[in-house]
Amino acid sequence: MFKKYRRLILLTAAVLLASFGTYYFFFAEETAVPRKKSYFRIDFPEKKYTAYESQCPVTFEVPNYAKIENVPAEDGNTGCWFNLLVPRLRATVYCSYFPVNNDLEKHISKAYDFTLMHEVKATAIRRTQVRIDSTKMYGIIYDLEGDAASQLQFFVTDSVNHFMRGVLYFRNKPNADSLAPCLNFMREDVVHMIETMRWK
Repeated sequence: MFKKYRRLILLTAAVLLASFGTYYFFFAEETAVPRKKSYFRIDFPEKKYTAYESQCPVTFEVPNYAKIENVPAEDGNTGCWFNLLVPRLRATVYCSYFPVNNDLEKHISKAYDFTLMHEVKATAIRRTQVRIDSTKMYGIIYDLEGDAASQLQFFVTDSVNHFMRGVLYFRNKPNADSLAPCLNFMREDVVHMIETMRWK
């Protein structure tokens, strides 16, 4: 009997299979599949630099995609402040300049204390020494690992007359993984800034 209806059974099975496949392909809702966490791809601008004459007694090169914002000094302050803004990355390097009057140790200690304020969220602090004898540029670049609010800080001095400190912030929630490409990009600009810096 099976042989008698074999063709009919096979034909019915083929029609049902084709119908089910057509329905699934065109009408069935997609099954949710968990995906890995990902971040937006960032198209970085081309690195080009222009010499900048600061209102402070220091000159350096700034990236063409950055803006300088001068900050007026408060009465009685002998320092000088300016910010280097990169709007495309929502990044700002806050810079403070101070003349040295036999108080270099105080300025270095303050710079270090400001860095340690972020130690609560930082998993490690790496120090890179800056020593450029030809331009009398000495200091330290601090790289803070982890989800610290500021992941890059630095200070430079000629050890006699000039002292400058900089702090990089992003206007985003601190997240070391998602900010890593932007941080690496901005670190290159900070290093270039230091390497082209000249005291006036």
